[in-house]
Amino acid sequence: MTILNRAESFLVIVDVQEKLMPVIDDHQNVERNLDRLVRGGHVLDIRAIVTEQYTKGLGHTVPLVRTALEATFGYEPIEKSTFSAFGCGEFVAVIRNLHRKQAIVAGIETHVCVYQTVRDLLANGFDVTVIADAVSSRTPANREIALRRMVSDGAKLSSTEMVLFELTGVSGTDEFREVARLVR
Repeated sequence: MTILNRAESFLVIVDVQEKLMPVIDDHQNVERNLDRLVRGGHVLDIRAIVTEQYTKGLGHTVPLVRTALEATFGYEPIEKSTFSAFGCGEFVAVIRNLHRKQAIVAGIETHVCVYQTVRDLLANGFDVTVIADAVSSRTPANREIALRRMVSDGAKLSSTEMVLFELTGVSGTDEFREVARLVR
């Protein structure tokens, strides 16, 4: 059993784009949780990497998440054409240069780009945690099938609040208070 360690972790936000998000099941909660993940990651010094698929057709990252990125890490999306972010050389270079082995993954669609990215991260030796309340698909069935498949492949499931408090580790600190405010 591997516990998440903030010195080893990084956040991957997959394809939460303007033209796709409105048709995603439970998209408002997913967006809110992604915002919390980005802001909480910043408090805990966990780098966020964001991908975008076919921006000409799907647009850019949704405004709520883009604003969180701009306010914390800066908005520097990696544009890709492959479903798996691992098929994009720029993505692979960025995550390898981090020298961290614990990927925390969220985004859309769970059964396509999220699943294929998780599969490839696992195949390349990364420890992967999927944030179940920050991923979705157009249908709940596709989301559920993909979550089961990722767990079967070796990924772990968590939630936004669970992962942020796991990474915080202790109460009574300024970081704890900031994370607690985010999840309220």
